[in-house]
Amino acid sequence: MLNFEFISPTKILFGRNSELSCGKAVRELGAKRILLLYYNDPGFLKTGLIERIKSSIGTEGLSIVEMSDIVPNARLSAVYKGIDLARAEKTDFIVAVGGGSVIDTAKGVAIGVPYEGDVWDFYCGKAVVQKALPIAAVVTLGAAGSEGSRVSVITKEEGNLKRACPSDLIRPVLAIMNPELAYTAPKFMIACGAYDIVSHVFERYFSPSEDVDLTDRLCEGTMLAAIQAGLQAVKDPQNYEAQATLLWSALIAQNDFLSTGRAKDGVCHNIEHEIGGLFDVSHGAGLAALFTSWANYVYKSNLRRFIQYAVRVWGCEMNFDHPERTALEGIRRTTEYIADLGLPTTLTQLGLPDLSEEIISELAMKATNGGKNTMGGIRVLDVEDIKNILRLAN
Repeated sequence: MLNFEFISPTKILFGRNSELSCGKAVRELGAKRILLLYYNDPGFLKTGLIERIKSSIGTEGLSIVEMSDIVPNARLSAVYKGIDLARAEKTDFIVAVGGGSVIDTAKGVAIGVPYEGDVWDFYCGKAVVQKALPIAAVVTLGAAGSEGSRVSVITKEEGNLKRACPSDLIRPVLAIMNPELAYTAPKFMIACGAYDIVSHVFERYFSPSEDVDLTDRLCEGTMLAAIQAGLQAVKDPQNYEAQATLLWSALIAQNDFLSTGRAKDGVCHNIEHEIGGLFDVSHGAGLAALFTSWANYVYKSNLRRFIQYAVRVWGCEMNFDHPERTALEGIRRTTEYIADLGLPTTLTQLGLPDLSEEIISELAMKATNGGKNTMGGIRVLDVEDIKNILRLAN
């Protein structure tokens, strides 16, 4: 087990009607003037959630400034607008209502308000976060886990660049999680969220680190629960226990609890960020389209771990004469599960055109910082490896 530092400052209010406690909770955390961020989507607004949140905050005597023009795959332009609004209105606290894109936008605003330079500096590695406004997240779907994570992912429209900013200072101080809020989500988005959760656990699980059986078991348990709950929630979105499991596993998968003492492998996420930046696809669907090609490309580099995954997570029978077949069966069953969720298993199924060599090269170069960087834990991959994975996924 590797040395580690673990920080998880997020207070969690979980369960039915928990959003009604938003006002009281943020007041106790010191909020006075709140920037309220949410999606301006007619279907979402019909749920009445925003009105309930506003009423809860107003009851506590706190003032609200609203910003609702946020879209999936959080945009830098929205972050800039939020920074300008927060500064002009002198807000001291942010409440983000929605999924990962709203919360990631809130994180960008939170670090941009006290910073004198361009907030993109944090996403391209030119600056390190020193200050941030506090954030509360009211989560509407179990997916990205941004409500507990130290990462914000933003797309810069100019150049179609999708980049992450990591900092413990942007972990939300409060997460409000009512599984019933996910009942009205489209089934496709529930499926994307469910796979995003499992993919986050993959990042922790497919690790080169040895002697990490405790976190192996925690990862396996989280995957087993999230896999089952995802299939149940897609079939019946109003299954409370399934939605509750997805919400809780999303946070656990991203608050770094499962990362303690082990290295990570974020290859699929790194590649998908570039695909999402260029083609604006749903993040969970993009991840799903990459898994099989990535796994088939790297499994021989750590055959033991892929065998363990197949046996412990999918219940595959160990083939002692041909152990490689056990690993491949685990990959096959994962691909089958992705299809059962109704998600793509290739980039073509994702709806992308047959990628030209020019686009493949562009994606691989962006993912590796112009070919300068390598990535991966199970196997260290360079720009040519990324191109090969994209070709397999085409």
